[in-house]
Amino acid sequence: MAEMPKIDQEKCDGCGLCISVCSCNILVLVENVISVVQKAECRQCIHWCTLCEDVCPTGALTCAFEIVIEGR
Repeated sequence: MAEMPKIDQEKCDGCGLCISVCSCNILVLVENVISVVQKAECRQCIHWCTLCEDVCPTGALTCAFEIVIEGR
């Protein structure tokens, strides 16, 4: 299984934007804070989607990987 996004719950304001872009449905709102539901297979995260990280206005979500494009 791929690394799931990390959540800094102190930064999360519960806006839900990350939930709206997560096609794997691994993110849920619990007591107005985002949490990760462990799925057996998150295809987008396996393919390094990072959409949840991109839309988070407070920087509460980070993905445990970095995409590096090497020169040819």
